[in-house]
Amino acid sequence: MTSNNISTSGHTYTTLTGKISSLVLTPRTPLLWFVGAGIGFLGTMLLFTAVAWLLLRGVGIWGVNIPIAWGLAIVNFVWWIGIGHAGTLISAILFLMRQPWRQSINRFAEAMTLFAVTCAGLYPLLHLGRPWFFYWLAPYPNTMGLWPQWRSPLVWDVFAVSTYLTISFVFWFIGMIPDLATMRDRATHRYVRMIYGIFAMGWRGSARHWHHYETTYLLLAGLATPLVVSVHTVVSFDFAIAILPGWHSTIFPPYFVAGAIYSGLAMVLTLAIPLRRLYRLEELVTMRHIENMSKLMLATGVIVAYSYLVETFTAWYSGNAYESFVTVNRAMGPYSWLYWLLVATNIVLPQALWSSRVRSNVFVVFGIALSVNLGMWLERFVIVVTSLHRDFLPSSWGMYVPTRWDWATFVGTLGLFTLLFFIFIRLLPMISMSEMKQMLQKREARAE
Repeated sequence: MTSNNISTSGHTYTTLTGKISSLVLTPRTPLLWFVGAGIGFLGTMLLFTAVAWLLLRGVGIWGVNIPIAWGLAIVNFVWWIGIGHAGTLISAILFLMRQPWRQSINRFAEAMTLFAVTCAGLYPLLHLGRPWFFYWLAPYPNTMGLWPQWRSPLVWDVFAVSTYLTISFVFWFIGMIPDLATMRDRATHRYVRMIYGIFAMGWRGSARHWHHYETTYLLLAGLATPLVVSVHTVVSFDFAIAILPGWHSTIFPPYFVAGAIYSGLAMVLTLAIPLRRLYRLEELVTMRHIENMSKLMLATGVIVAYSYLVETFTAWYSGNAYESFVTVNRAMGPYSWLYWLLVATNIVLPQALWSSRVRSNVFVVFGIALSVNLGMWLERFVIVVTSLHRDFLPSSWGMYVPTRWDWATFVGTLGLFTLLFFIFIRLLPMISMSEMKQMLQKREARAE
């Protein structure tokens, strides 16, 4: 077994299938799994508590007020949506580009997408004021003659996020059908075999099944690819269509897309590095995968840094005093320490990835990935708060300080994401067995 690639010597299809399926079918669950799932469960309970109190008291429990009317809710919404982009990038785009190294990480990256988008979708609903009327956002005939306001970005978000979640789920599930059939055939308990059999949808691995599967998977990859661009472009319109200094900018759509992929790749590395150590997957999730992911993260990080420079240059070159004020206020105002921490975590630290020695050190890469996750959250905070907290009139200026319920909701969504992810790796194969075996077959054919 080589350090950077999976070879067939000593690693037959049977042992490959056995190694991955045994992580799920084993009767003994690792102690660290209970620790991680327990932390996620506590966070989820905190989320339920925060949401229950919100429904009782209203959004006034958050720190939002005039002039900052969204605050941490939109910050976390955009951050979670961004994290959900890496799964589609790795699965769909790299699949269309025929990049075989994606096959060890695409499954849990897709799952990460689903859970991140689920967490993101909570925030617009909770911020509606009366979230129990969320269905008013859907265009359906009703007795009051009430229709959605199609000029509202909130309605755009509902359609963009729901479409992205639907396509991502179908793409993830279709790709897992051959593996679900494998789990069905290898399960020893009757009811476990029955459950996997239901979701395997009668898969028998015939040539006809494989033909339909590959055609469907290719079409879904083609459908999912434009969503990487469209979804976060629509999210960026929440800001770009506002006639507000710091937001009203045509660079926001590509800027937000690059930032979303950047944060998503960082989250994939944040999950992949501990997983390969916990489940001893070093032979499947190799250093080649870590290095390739690091290179992609570095490339998108450079695009994000360029966007920062263009945004600053545009504010100066436009000659607009209000745009210039927002830029200077970010760098020298009361929130300047957050801005410079954002620059350090998003731009400065990731430049270390130019070094191959850094990319081959999993601990350093893990630290950089964590810093990028923090930096991208700070970026959304800076964009939202510093553009709003000082209005055109000094009499309208104000400071925004998140309350404990803001933080409880955010920490709760982190817990929900963690719990869902740990349930996923316990019940379903986190690495695609069928795609790994196809890769080994192609490698054998080339060797002959």
